[in-house]
Amino acid sequence: MKPNIHPTWFDSAKVVCGCGATFVTGSTTELIKVDICSKCHPFFTGQQKFIDTLGQVDRFQRKQEVAKVKQADIQKVEAYRAQKVQDKKTEKPSLRDLLLQARKQSAN
Repeated sequence: MKPNIHPTWFDSAKVVCGCGATFVTGSTTELIKVDICSKCHPFFTGQQKFIDTLGQVDRFQRKQEVAKVKQADIQKVEAYRAQKVQDKKTEKPSLRDLLLQARKQSAN
């Protein structure tokens, strides 16, 4: 091996988890901070747990709420437009309806 190119190896590097658990391992850094370990990981504990360090779950839930509100607004607008079209159809007869009425009257 070439001298002076390899990082320093620490046989007793301390690993600190977000849940408070600590253990010792070998590493090139003396202190390692992790968000999740085998003491709190759902695979090992069997319990579901959300690890949200950046607020991504909250941001996603806010987006879902906004989308529901927008969807309700869109449905209201579509219902209003459909009612408006229906009202127009009942107010004035179409050209086709007028022609059919004229044919019936001329046939009589």
